[in-house]
Amino acid sequence: MASQLTYDELSELIIGAAIEVHRELGPGLLESIYEHCLAQELRKLGFPVLRQHKVNVKYKGE
Repeated sequence: MASQLTYDELSELIIGAAIEVHRELGPGLLESIYEHCLAQELRKLGFPVLRQHKVNVKYKGE
């Protein structure tokens, strides 16, 4: 699905999903709760979602 959308269309869907989560839950909860719910909304839209995917990072040479 995402490969067929323009950046504007993709942005609109993602922002819309985030607004829906905020409307439903309101402010003040833990970030992990919003993350979980946003992942649900994006999956409903047909997007594959990976949460807390590990990324290798080199920091100051280590």
